[in-house]
Amino acid sequence: MIHVRQLTKHYDDLTRGKCIALGGVSFDAIPGQIYGILGPNGAGKTTVLRILSTVLRPNGGTASVNGYDVVTQPSLVRHQIGFMSANTAVYDRMTAWEMVEYFGRLYGLQDEPLRGRMENLFTRLQMNEFRDVLGAKMSTGMKQKVSVARAIVHDPPVLIFDEATSGLDVLVARALLKSVAELREHGKCVVFSTHIMREAEKLCDRIAIMHRGHILAEGTLEELCDRHEERDLEELFFRLILHHDEILDLEGSRQ
Repeated sequence: MIHVRQLTKHYDDLTRGKCIALGGVSFDAIPGQIYGILGPNGAGKTTVLRILSTVLRPNGGTASVNGYDVVTQPSLVRHQIGFMSANTAVYDRMTAWEMVEYFGRLYGLQDEPLRGRMENLFTRLQMNEFRDVLGAKMSTGMKQKVSVARAIVHDPPVLIFDEATSGLDVLVARALLKSVAELREHGKCVVFSTHIMREAEKLCDRIAIMHRGHILAEGTLEELCDRHEERDLEELFFRLILHHDEILDLEGSRQ
C-alpha cells in the first residue's frame, strides 16, 4: 500500500550549508495496520509524511501510495489519502456540516453519495449534536472530529496522521486515538507519527524509531523489545538516540 525506498530530502541554509532532513528512509505500510513513526521534534517525521501527501518533493529515493508515485502522479496520490495534523485548520465561518461537505465536493463526490457518506460519518463520530455549529464556536474536540471527518469523507484507503494529538487534552486525545483505531478495523492503511511513547505502545502495529532523518529501528513492539533486550519502549528509544548521536559526534570529530 505504501512503499518508501531510500527517501532523501535536504535544504540549503545560508549559514549552515546543506541541512539533511531525510538521509535514506525506507519502510512499508499495509492495509489493516497502523504504522507508527516515533521520534523527537526534528527527527524527520513530518518531512516523510509531507512527501507522502505530495506537499514536498524528495531530493532522492522513491515513494508510492497504493501504486501511484508521489512525484510523477501526485494528483492520483491525493485521491488515495486523507491527511490530518495538529495544525489542520477549521474555517471559522463554516459549520461542521458545511466544512465536511466542502471537502467531499473537492474530491468529486456528488449530492446523494456525499450526503449518505456524511450522514454515516456524523453518526459514527458523534458529530450530529454540533453539525450546525460554526467553526469559530467549536471546542477543540469538535474541531478535531471535523478534521477527522474531512480527511476520510472520500473514503480513502490510506490515512496519514501527523502528531494529531499534539496540544489536545487527555479526553479529546483519547477520543481521537479511538477513531484512528477504528479506521484500522475498517481495513485502512494508517500512518501515525508521534513523539508520545504511550500512543505508540497502545496504538501501533509496527513502529519505526526516527532520529535526525534516519530510521534507527523498525518492527512490532515485541520485536523491538526482544531485539534490543529492553522491555521499556522509552528506555529503548533513548538508548538508540544516544547511541546514534555518539556515532555522529565521533564521525564529526574525525573529519
